Amino acid sequence: MDASPEPPQKGGTLVLVRRQPPVSQGLLETLKARLKKSCTCSMPCAQALVQGLFPVIRWLPQYRLKEYLAGDVMSGLVIGIILVPQAIAYSLLAGLQPIYSLYTSFFANLIYFLMGTSRHVNVGIFSLLCLMVGQVVDRELQLAGFDPSQDSLGPGNNDSTLNNTATLTVGLQDCGRDCHAIRIATALTLMAGLYQVLMGILRLGFVSTYLSQPLLDGFAMGASVTILTSQAKHLLGVRIPRHQGLGMVIHTWLSLLQNVGQANLCDVVTSAVCLAVLLTAKELSDRYRHYLKVPVPTELLVIVVATIASHFGQLHTRFGSSVAGNIPTGFVAPQIPDPKIMWSVALDAMSLALVGSAFSISLAEMFARSHGYSVSANQELLAVGCCNVLPAFFHCFATSAALSKTLVKIATGCQTQLSSVVSAAVVLLVLLVLAPLFHDLQRCVLACIIVVSLRGALRKVKDLPQLWRLSPADALVWVATAATCVLVSIEAGLLAGVFFSLLSLAGRTQRPRAALLARIGDSTFYEDAAEFEGLLPPPEVRVFRFTGPLYYANKDFFLRSLYSLTGLDAGYSATRKDRGTEVGVSNRSLVDRKDLGSVSSGDGLVVPLAFGFHTVVIDCAPLLFLDVAGMATLKDLRKNYRALDITLLLACCSPSVRDTLRKGGFLGEDQGTEEELLFPSVHSAVETACARREELMAADSAL
Repeated sequence: MDASPEPPQKGGTLVLVRRQPPVSQGLLETLKARLKKSCTCSMPCAQALVQGLFPVIRWLPQYRLKEYLAGDVMSGLVIGIILVPQAIAYSLLAGLQPIYSLYTSFFANLIYFLMGTSRHVNVGIFSLLCLMVGQVVDRELQLAGFDPSQDSLGPGNNDSTLNNTATLTVGLQDCGRDCHAIRIATALTLMAGLYQVLMGILRLGFVSTYLSQPLLDGFAMGASVTILTSQAKHLLGVRIPRHQGLGMVIHTWLSLLQNVGQANLCDVVTSAVCLAVLLTAKELSDRYRHYLKVPVPTELLVIVVATIASHFGQLHTRFGSSVAGNIPTGFVAPQIPDPKIMWSVALDAMSLALVGSAFSISLAEMFARSHGYSVSANQELLAVGCCNVLPAFFHCFATSAALSKTLVKIATGCQTQLSSVVSAAVVLLVLLVLAPLFHDLQRCVLACIIVVSLRGALRKVKDLPQLWRLSPADALVWVATAATCVLVSIEAGLLAGVFFSLLSLAGRTQRPRAALLARIGDSTFYEDAAEFEGLLPPPEVRVFRFTGPLYYANKDFFLRSLYSLTGLDAGYSATRKDRGTEVGVSNRSLVDRKDLGSVSSGDGLVVPLAFGFHTVVIDCAPLLFLDVAGMATLKDLRKNYRALDITLLLACCSPSVRDTLRKGGFLGEDQGTEEELLFPSVHSAVETACARREELMAADSAL
């Protein structure tokens, strides 16, 4: 940018000269130019489009083999080992067979490797999404006439619906519970993925930012309590129906209390032992994580030992303990999700898409900031959306970024998304060879793994007191979201969180802080006179600061604050003056007669200071924007002050506010020029007001 010439001076003071704004094109011309640019086909444009859609093309040729390979392979192996038990366990939440969780983990890792912009985020099965999928699956199964109390896992169910791959491709009339369940899950996943892809195409990556961190933390807390409740029956080995709708958590605990006498002793003992081992191992790992180069795969070790014990102890046959059952190997033929089911779950897919997008984008941006690179929110939407759209044809369900596995990836030396390929290879090995070995794994062990994975989310309740001290409004959003998730439903909790977030935002702008400012010593700075001692109020001038936008919701509060702090209800006083009533005697003037000053009396040019000040300066630096109602408020305020012979000046207006004032008619030849009403600083406005007053006094003395 070329250096600007020296600013002109007027009377020894610098004067701001506005640059001429560039000639803007009309809306039609702008749209034509953008459309022409988008539709122009050339080799550079095609390459940029492909590289934008598949970022792997850009970073893979620059891969530093010696520097990155060891860390990526190690982190990929560790995540793959963790994925296998989690995938089998999370199938309980989704109400689906374990094989589908393995499919989901495999495809999600490969697709995000190709399309993701984050180097560290792990995309795959996520407990919150699994819970949301499972609730929709249970509801649709019940509507289809299936028994909601029947679980998907177990040898009995597998014999009827998953003993061979042919049963997955037959018509609905020949399709059992598990077959219909995966149809519901894939239809829901495809709809959620389409929403996410559409959001990415429309460049709506910013939408997820409206889900604040307190909202997401409260949602995770409430959903974790719901997940814990859903797994309690597996921990006890009790068969109760899976409740749906309002108060699901309360109804589930009541059913558990009523049937606690039917608990399976073998499952209870196994759950107690597994929980003790897992929790102890996690605590020790957290305490000594700086000494461990690789996290201990506690979940995998517990699953291996539990499977061996269940197999040789014949726990299913002797004690009736529920086991995973037959898990087939290999892949099944792809299948198009049912359009009718897609239509019936379209509304549920919206909340699923929004939650998955919010968690994925927030995690990607968080780790990108901490490691010094950038990500594209819109490309993340496309990547996560494709992780749902494409795998939906291969019997997979909804995925998103997961915090716990991402932290493990970073701790084990992950450098790029090549680690996702290694993780997918580990899952593929299980899919092709090792899956049948988990036949005798008890479901209570899987429930223990799920419950232990909730530690991080459940511990967030300890942050609530600090959040309350920092921001009561954010704490309210947290509590409202979590409580609604627990007491009503997951979807209602999300809606409640959004509602209270918007309500808190509106509340902060509706009643912002207002203050009268005074001068800091001999400096040119002004601060709140009620907050700081020893400040010097400018003589016969009131400086008012309103720390928020001025719009329809807070215009009345703006006026009340100004009138209260200055001691003058300008609207009421101006009306009384127009009617010929003495202004000073009114109680509504909010001033005491003994405090009123007067510069001069009689018929001179100087009007008596009936209110103790001749000018009001509004510090507009915190004023973010004006709407039509705010503009009308300023116009009426200036009109009323003029009727009382008081001048209204504005200082520190931002360019957008100045533009709004200019377009709204606040400035003009008959209203006063911009140089007369707007000032670059509070001090310049105060000095100008005092100088004008002195000129009037001098002229009055001459007369």
